[in-house]
Amino acid sequence: MSDPIAKLLNERVVLDTAGSVLYFGTLVEVTDAVFVLADADLHDCRDGHADKETYTAEIAREGVAINRSRIVVMRGCVMSMSRLADVVAE
Repeated sequence: MSDPIAKLLNERVVLDTAGSVLYFGTLVEVTDAVFVLADADLHDCRDGHADKETYTAEIAREGVAINRSRIVVMRGCVMSMSRLADVVAE
């Protein structure tokens, strides 16, 4: 059985949390405890103009708005992960 997360290494991804925070970036490392993203965007939708779906669609169309060169995200915070290329932006 193959690991679906390992297949996402070196891909642009979006990490969705149960709260208002989204993470976008290139998945460069995975451990039992963390996901490491490079050229990343940490975005709290409470601080912006758009809800999670709208902001994700914008990033899928326009590219990642990099505000972190590297970020470590605790796995327990993440509800889902998708390749940015798989986001359907209407």
